[in-house]
Amino acid sequence: MSAPARDATRRAAAPSLLLELGTEELPPKALRSLGIALAAALHEALQDAGLLGADSGQGQRWFATPRRLAVLIPGVLTRQSDHVVERRGPALSAAFDATGAPTKAALGFARSCGVPVEQLERIESEKGSWLGYREIRRGEPAAQLIPDCVNQALGRLPIPKRMRWGAGSAEFVRPVHWVVLLHGSRVVPATVLSVPTGRFSRGHRYHAPDPLKIGAADEYAQTLAKLGHVVPDFDQRRARIRRQLGRQAARCGSRVVIDEALLDEVSGLVELPRAMLGNIDPQFMVVPEEVLVSSMQDHQKYFHLTDETGRLAPHFIAVSNIRSKRPRRVREGNERVLRARLADAKFFWVTDRQTPLASRVAALNQVLFHDKLGTVHDKTVRLCELARRFAELAASDAASAERAAFLSKADLVSDMVAEFPGLQGTMGRYYAAHDGEPEAVAKAIEDHYRPRFAGDALPTTATGSVVALADKLDTLVGIFATGEEPSGDRDPFALRRNALGVLRILIEQAMDLDLEQLIAETIAVYTAHAAALPDAAVRAALNQDTHGRIVEFFLDRLHGYYADAGFTADEIAAVRACRPTRPHDFDRRLRAVAQFRRLAEAQALTQANKRIRNILRKANETPPSSADPSRYSEPAEQRLAERIGALAGAVEPLLARGAYGEALTALAGLRDPIDRFFDDVMVMTDDPALRSNRLALLAAVERLFAAIADISKLQG
Repeated sequence: MSAPARDATRRAAAPSLLLELGTEELPPKALRSLGIALAAALHEALQDAGLLGADSGQGQRWFATPRRLAVLIPGVLTRQSDHVVERRGPALSAAFDATGAPTKAALGFARSCGVPVEQLERIESEKGSWLGYREIRRGEPAAQLIPDCVNQALGRLPIPKRMRWGAGSAEFVRPVHWVVLLHGSRVVPATVLSVPTGRFSRGHRYHAPDPLKIGAADEYAQTLAKLGHVVPDFDQRRARIRRQLGRQAARCGSRVVIDEALLDEVSGLVELPRAMLGNIDPQFMVVPEEVLVSSMQDHQKYFHLTDETGRLAPHFIAVSNIRSKRPRRVREGNERVLRARLADAKFFWVTDRQTPLASRVAALNQVLFHDKLGTVHDKTVRLCELARRFAELAASDAASAERAAFLSKADLVSDMVAEFPGLQGTMGRYYAAHDGEPEAVAKAIEDHYRPRFAGDALPTTATGSVVALADKLDTLVGIFATGEEPSGDRDPFALRRNALGVLRILIEQAMDLDLEQLIAETIAVYTAHAAALPDAAVRAALNQDTHGRIVEFFLDRLHGYYADAGFTADEIAAVRACRPTRPHDFDRRLRAVAQFRRLAEAQALTQANKRIRNILRKANETPPSSADPSRYSEPAEQRLAERIGALAGAVEPLLARGAYGEALTALAGLRDPIDRFFDDVMVMTDDPALRSNRLALLAAVERLFAAIADISKLQG
């Protein structure tokens, strides 16, 4: 049988490969990503080893439960395909002497290949000629290669912190207790993470605790499901939980609220999901909904329900990992646990409101903001002044902004937030409303944390937006002054998220404020309160250099924000070149440029602007601020000058009100006179006065466009 025919036969009969790692309970939030990463890494390792044909590995599956990670890859060859190995020896110039006899280098290379010099080949390439040797090497058996592929795949997993166990040196995300490694129905003998491979898995910890024999790789999922009482496929288990949640909600006529992240986490906590409906004691329904939801979702991993009006319903759904013969006792156990936690929450709710929020501000002196920037009370003092300044710039209510800033962090020292940190701001809103604070102030206390993450809602009030800007910019300026700005993937203070939040507020809420001015105001407030900064180096860093670095940091975030929104890199660069410092203004310019490039005249005008830019750069002279009409010697000069004058008058009011799209559409009328100018006029003439006057005309064209963007940066 020929080699190609032999390879085709092997591929047709190639069995599936199964790898299962049995572990102690894996981190549920990382379970899905670990399963996907293991499948991808093992597939890549097998591909690199030559154990997957062109159509092999398709239909691979990954499995992940709290105590196992597994991958099933179809069509893994039993042996590598035969392949040609090429070795390169000495250059021909060094392989033979002047008489054509082989040198010691050639003889030594031939000897290392096990052949006489006469059997060596000449290898030609663009870089020269060499002696070489080619041989067909028979592929190695898969059983010898698979263990190394598995170890390579495990080494590539995105595990930030690996752990050791026992006396061994193996490291993994959790201790490993068994390893199944089957190629078809055969065990691949190996030691993986200090554990010998075999064919025995484990089923459900309670329903099937005995070792479970896997007859063949393709029987894995079915065996675990039927005999092991385990749903091994993460996505199937997730879908099953979703269906069960819907059925349980229908029992009480409510709607279940499914948080996708919570659904992922719960899917990572159970192997045999069983959803059950529980009830919330009516006495706790007086506690704010956010507290009840946080107790259920964050602490107990329960799903909450709402009624037809969208209000929280007095029920929850828990997902158990067993099929109990007495489900009522399981339900009552979950209700009892939740009752105890909600009793604490109700106690905090009652006692916290006995202390006015304003009287808690002094206690913020005991809460550290940053060891080089002082306490949260120090930050609050700065926020009050910043919020007042920003409100005045935004023509907003300065008194409300200052009051909201004063109260913004006070709930951090409440008992409720100590127990439920995710409710900071939310509880401040409730407590401020209870104290009789104006609604704008109460809402701003919660709003000033927004947006908390990508895609989060923005502040809902003008006062909230102002305090949010103050809070985020205070953090940004302070951390930049300490020299701890983000580098690479590290961003421990979430400055990128803060900067994006500032930009979103300014852009999406059409707050036409100057970012450079906001940063300067923040630095000024820090400087005014420098006595509260314990670090002299930080005080010294409150300078123009820090201001510039922060501005550049924001401009980089602006690029990412608009790239995600679908704008092209050259459109963003065209606007950034003009360095507009008001993000809302940047937004209007960018949208105008994107609209402009769709015009029929855009391509020609872009090329004309590139040509103008190059001519002015290479001229090595500064043209006069305006052209002298008496020096026009060509009709094309006169026509261009007239058109520039007419358009300048029409465009100026458009620019004044930010109608950049209309302005660029009007400037498209320059296409024909510019084209005629370049066809008929020699700009770089030997006559200095004429040349300077023509350069002044081109500079006038450039200034008209540059008032909006540098369209010469647009690509074809």
